Amino acid sequence: MKGKIRQDGTRIVYENPWLKVREDDVTFPNGYKSIFGVIEKPNFVAVLPLDKQGRIHMVSQYRYAIGLRTWEIPQGAWPNLSEASPLEVARGELKEETGFTAGRMELIGRLYQAPGLSTQSFHAYLATDLQQGDTEREITESDMDTSAFSMAEVRKMISDGELMDGTTLSVFGLLAMQGRLESLT
Repeated sequence: MKGKIRQDGTRIVYENPWLKVREDDVTFPNGYKSIFGVIEKPNFVAVLPLDKQGRIHMVSQYRYAIGLRTWEIPQGAWPNLSEASPLEVARGELKEETGFTAGRMELIGRLYQAPGLSTQSFHAYLATDLQQGDTEREITESDMDTSAFSMAEVRKMISDGELMDGTTLSVFGLLAMQGRLESLT
C-alpha cells in the first residue's frame, strides 16, 4: 500500500447542527501540497423492511436539495444521541418512519456514503417479522408517505429511474452481491 496523505492543517469553514465542512491542508506522499474539502456528518442507518408477503416497505418524501420527492428505504441518524448503537437507531428509525417494529434485525453491511468527500458511513439492516404500529415522525417528516412494493415493482422503479436514492440502491446492490436479493421475495 502506498503512503498516506498527511494533514498539515485544518480549519472549519462552515458548521451547523447537522454538518461541519472543513478545509485541510495536505501533503501527498510524493510531496505535492494541496487542500481537501471534507464534510463531517453523523453516521446513519438504513433499514430494508420486508414483510411476510415479500413486499418491501419504503417511504417517500420531498428532498429539498434536489427539489424532488424520492422513494427510499427508511434511514436516519440520531446526532444528539451519539451513545446509541446502530441497531438501536435502526429500530428507532423503522418505528418512526413506518410504524413497524421488527422481530428480527439483521446487519447486512456497512458502507460509506461518499468517501471522496465525507466521513459519513451507514449500517444497513434487513428488518423482518414486522409488527405494525403507529409512526412517530418528526415535524420535518410530516409530508412522508409509506407504501409496500413487490420486488418486481422495485426493479421497474429502478429501471424507470423512479428509485434514485443512492443509499437504497446500495442496500439492494449489497444484498444482490451477497446472493440474497432473490431469496427476499
